[in-house]
Amino acid sequence: MHPDAFISDTIVIAEHDAKNLLAKAGIKVPRGIETREFPAEIELTFPVALKVSDPRILHKTDVGGVKLNLGKAELENEFTAMKKKFPDSSFLIEEMQPHGVEFIVGVVKDPTFGHVIMLGAGGIYTELYHDVTFRKVPINLAEASEMIKDIKSGIFCDGFRGIQVNCNALKELLVSISNITVEAKQDILSMDLNPVIVTKEDAVVADAKISVKLEGDSHLKLQK
Repeated sequence: MHPDAFISDTIVIAEHDAKNLLAKAGIKVPRGIETREFPAEIELTFPVALKVSDPRILHKTDVGGVKLNLGKAELENEFTAMKKKFPDSSFLIEEMQPHGVEFIVGVVKDPTFGHVIMLGAGGIYTELYHDVTFRKVPINLAEASEMIKDIKSGIFCDGFRGIQVNCNALKELLVSISNITVEAKQDILSMDLNPVIVTKEDAVVADAKISVKLEGDSHLKLQK
């Protein structure tokens, strides 16, 4: 954890730490490795994504901190270039995910309502369509199902233009995020999982940002 991630009593968790936290809760994330130097061996299936993993960099794409669909031949060159650009950062090398429907799942701590979970159209469409719905945490599977029905992107659960997704996996992910939030409800200030890639087989969190409030009795396991 980089010390610059601390702002007063709030910390933004680096992406690899955030994904470790999700994985420990049974949520699927891409297979990958976190490293500061180019690894001698990479036991991943190509193509891969290369991303800077630094809690000080919240919008990686905007600063050239993301490269996608890299083969073996180009990965080392891209890693060297990114290392020069971000010399004090860690990096994630992850397997690319199959094409699917992209959703955003988020959590915010509202001063009036407490923790609220959000579901919407993800990826590049999040800000374009504003296709979102909210529920107060905690939620169960029935409420997760209602959230999916609330948004236009939920049509893919029934099949749309030959595309169908595993919405049971998406429901289970929503409930798991709700459970994580409840179990650490004094800690999580915000969570931004975007995109969550949902295919016919599964739901995988491709990118994750989590900020927490540090307290003496924190229940979050931030260390790997």
